[in-house]
Amino acid sequence: MGLAFLVLILFVSFGFFLFGLVLFIATTDRNFFDSGDIAVLNVEGKIIDSDPIVHQIRQLSKDEGIKAVVVRINSPGGTIGGSQEIYQEIKKLDEKKPVVASMGTVAASGGYYIACGAQKILANPGTITGSIGVLFEYVNVEDLVHWMKLQARTFKSGRLKDLASPLRPMTSEEQDYLQETLKALHGQFKEVVATERDIAPEKLEKFADGRFLTGEQALNYHLIDQLGTIEDAIDLAAKLAGIKGEPEVVYPKKERLPWIDLLLDSATESLVRKLSVRFNVPSF
Repeated sequence: MGLAFLVLILFVSFGFFLFGLVLFIATTDRNFFDSGDIAVLNVEGKIIDSDPIVHQIRQLSKDEGIKAVVVRINSPGGTIGGSQEIYQEIKKLDEKKPVVASMGTVAASGGYYIACGAQKILANPGTITGSIGVLFEYVNVEDLVHWMKLQARTFKSGRLKDLASPLRPMTSEEQDYLQETLKALHGQFKEVVATERDIAPEKLEKFADGRFLTGEQALNYHLIDQLGTIEDAIDLAAKLAGIKGEPEVVYPKKERLPWIDLLLDSATESLVRKLSVRFNVPSF
């Protein structure tokens, strides 16, 4: 009994130590980039937590050695608030030093939104981009709950508090309210694109209906500035910054162990996904 209790104590202690170590590494303020002329900032995967990217952008803004930044985007979009925060920080950074957005395989919806903060946008001919729209997914499981002979009760302080509850159909009032909200969010998206890309609103309406576009199509619609690879984006950034000769390009440092990154990313994404489902969060 004593040995089993001791093993249990050691196991729990190790668990707390491991959790503390991961938390310390995740929250420790560190320099993400070495010194150089041009920094490549990677935005990959679904945009969920904007804090790590925003932190890197602010470090680059303060680094006087970095003369220009290339934002490499491989993202299908994500949360509206996260996309807007990254866009705003990129825009602020571009006021201090040239920022060029380089689109990889996909830079759609929120991925395109953040690119609008850059001074210039490049994409490959086959890059998937555009998708200027807002998404809200809703599933009704009322019949399934009845089939399982379960009883659900909801207590609320206002008639719209349980909007899009999966336990009942939406009322016409709720549908109208939801559609109005999505329209307002879509309007915010279109306003940013129209302003940053200097596109007349009536022209933008023709393709800002959520459809995805290839890089070639995006160029024809003036959503990007030119076709090109990440190397082309680096060359353009060097030109905009007035860098002579071959620029020294630096990439984010990988100081954490891969398993820690995986653990942190999975935990963060899992939490946000659960919150998104629970509170029915619209997304780009």
